[in-house]
Amino acid sequence: MTANQKIRRDSGAPAIPKTKLALAVASAVLASAVTTSANAQVLSIEEVTVTATKREESAQDVPLAITALSGDFSQKVNINDVKDLVSFTPGVTGNSQDSFIDAISVRGIRTQDFGVGGDPSAAFFKNDLYEGRNGSAVTSMYDMERSEILRGPQGFLFGRNSIGGAFSVHTRKAQVGDSTTGYIETDIAQRGHFAVEGAVNLPVNDNFAMRLAGYSSQEDGFVKNHYPGSDDLIEHDKKAVRWSTTYESDQLTINTVAEFEDRKQSGSVYRAIEKGEIWDSFEAAIGDVNLRGGRGDADSDQTLGDNDKAKVATFGIHAEYDFGELVLTSNTGYKDHDYFYTEDYDGTPLNVLDYQQDQTGDYFQQEFRLASDTDGPLSWYAGVSYYKEEIDAEFTFASSEDIMCQYYGNYYNGMTFSGCADLYAYYGSPFSPSADGRLIETGRVKGSYSGWASYVDLDYAITDALSLGIGVRYTKDTKDFALSVPTPDSDLGAYWAYGFSTDGFLTDNASWDKVTSRAIAKYQFEDGGMLFASFTEGFKAGGFGTFNLGNDADGNPAIGNLDIAQGDGFAPNKFAPELVDSWEIGYKNTLFDGRANFDVSAFTYDYTDLQVVVADGGGAIIKNAGNVNAHGVESSITAVITDNFNVLFNLGWMDSEATGIQGICATGDDACEGSPLFWAPEWSGAMVLDAHFPLGAGMLTGSLEVFWEGERGGGWEGLDTTMIDSYQDLTLRVGYESDSNWRVDAYAENLTNEFTWDGLNNNGGVLPSHFFGPKRPRTLGLRFGMDFD
Repeated sequence: MTANQKIRRDSGAPAIPKTKLALAVASAVLASAVTTSANAQVLSIEEVTVTATKREESAQDVPLAITALSGDFSQKVNINDVKDLVSFTPGVTGNSQDSFIDAISVRGIRTQDFGVGGDPSAAFFKNDLYEGRNGSAVTSMYDMERSEILRGPQGFLFGRNSIGGAFSVHTRKAQVGDSTTGYIETDIAQRGHFAVEGAVNLPVNDNFAMRLAGYSSQEDGFVKNHYPGSDDLIEHDKKAVRWSTTYESDQLTINTVAEFEDRKQSGSVYRAIEKGEIWDSFEAAIGDVNLRGGRGDADSDQTLGDNDKAKVATFGIHAEYDFGELVLTSNTGYKDHDYFYTEDYDGTPLNVLDYQQDQTGDYFQQEFRLASDTDGPLSWYAGVSYYKEEIDAEFTFASSEDIMCQYYGNYYNGMTFSGCADLYAYYGSPFSPSADGRLIETGRVKGSYSGWASYVDLDYAITDALSLGIGVRYTKDTKDFALSVPTPDSDLGAYWAYGFSTDGFLTDNASWDKVTSRAIAKYQFEDGGMLFASFTEGFKAGGFGTFNLGNDADGNPAIGNLDIAQGDGFAPNKFAPELVDSWEIGYKNTLFDGRANFDVSAFTYDYTDLQVVVADGGGAIIKNAGNVNAHGVESSITAVITDNFNVLFNLGWMDSEATGIQGICATGDDACEGSPLFWAPEWSGAMVLDAHFPLGAGMLTGSLEVFWEGERGGGWEGLDTTMIDSYQDLTLRVGYESDSNWRVDAYAENLTNEFTWDGLNNNGGVLPSHFFGPKRPRTLGLRFGMDFD
């Protein structure tokens, strides 16, 4: 990849044989640690009811590749925010320790665009409200009812361009009842970690109840920054509160939610890779750069600071009215966010490129849906939806003027220069440095986006065993986009981040619409097993690039032009929609007299007009660069092994090939043709082994969690220097649950202190290759919780 791209990647993972050995050892340890009691009770498999298909169904009855996790499970495994769900879902990879979601990959499909003119490929929803984009989509997981992660294109069911998949999480609703109930839980761990969450449910009368929930978490940084005067990095301080209400009558149910979260944490941490041709070229121009510290440490100047701050307010109303044979649903939501982010992108102690994003936005949605509620062979639902989004974001790039002159002076002249004065003297011109010696380039985007959709889904039971379903959806997205790039206050001019400047805002607008379809066949066996097959068309609207303009009518780029005005022949960088045709076949069953749930699915898809970030001589431009063909298999099993042990195990395998991507490859030829989606490992999986042993007036508990991902990275060019090794992560928890409604457990997260990176960027030019986001190290902690009624 090239210099001006800020693309996040996901992290690598372990080999499967090592994991099997770890599971065997862990089982032996847990089994020998406690003597089995004679009155040990048989554990049950938890049934999670989901609404992914717009109807309430058991996850085992849904003919989709879906991972459903209960709120109790999320609390037990200490899930922090919505991106932590990645670890427990086969075929889903890519996490980062900031508020960006552009590293999330579902079956290899992800968005590379970190700007605000496009849409994510993996859509996030909370209480059926679209969570939006970087800076507002990542919120804390507390007082949860359930999480549903759907793999494959989900635009028909969820809309909002969810071409890769959808994360749909639901918080606990207020419960109408006779008594006040609630809980509180605290978590104390290393590095000053302290978290507390709790909720109280308040019935008001026979029809109305309220629920108040809160969450707070803080932790000191775990990455040492060796730059003089710097603090440790990757810390957080998060606070959130939620108020929910429920009204119930014979026919009408209304649920409301109002939530506010204040998040303060570190931006991504980068460390340059001190080997390879890209690093050698960098040092040849700049001189020797010796990074202090070792693997996992930072040596980062943080010129613009270290910030990842968001304030997010959400309001939602979900209403259902039962007419008898028809149910009308209304879903209304509004979200407002303020987001401020800074990072040192180059990963060195030099001011090569520091990045800042200052963003505000609001989002409104409304959906009406009408569904049948009869016992006949035909069931159906139909609906319409609308959304409106306003976004205003200012981007800042800060670089040392002298470093720019050193690098590009060497690049174009093959000579070593001490700085801009030296380079300009070589050309016979004077140079006047800016007040602080920095080149500051800014750009501002204002976007007004809207869209609407209508859909209908029919499901017909041909026999008691066989049913067929077909759905059709019409989607239209409209975007009004404006970009302003002032001329920098530096003799270098528009030299690096954008490469051009404008005289005020340049505007453009466009609409994209598409009719997509989905067909599903489901066969129910007499033993309870279900076989399903589906074909789904996916669509993600086009958009506008945040950091460049499109070429003029003669094919000339905007690079090198100053004070471009509306009508000068240049307009914002516009790119076309992405499309995918996806085929899937799967099988689900409950086995061994209800002691195990099993599912497996195989998929293949053809993905066309891949939206990718490409350096175009200046600012990054978004292009439709190629096609992807991929196929894979995913499987999960939840089982009661003995009266005292149960296990959750999932595994995913995927193979992919990208073609027509010459415009992505840094070499500009066919060297990258046929490359895999390098951010997605071939293998990924997870296991949670639980143990429960009666002890006194309660239960002794233990669990072992294991996550693994295969090797990946290298970029489209497959560089050895940017490969991330496979890794495995083990967490051990041991605790006691009292019959008196209190519980305590001690844990060791990342038990073996496994090291890995969240991702990588090949970069190039003045930017060296780097890794980002070292993994959180081993963390020892203690939790205490209590329920009350």
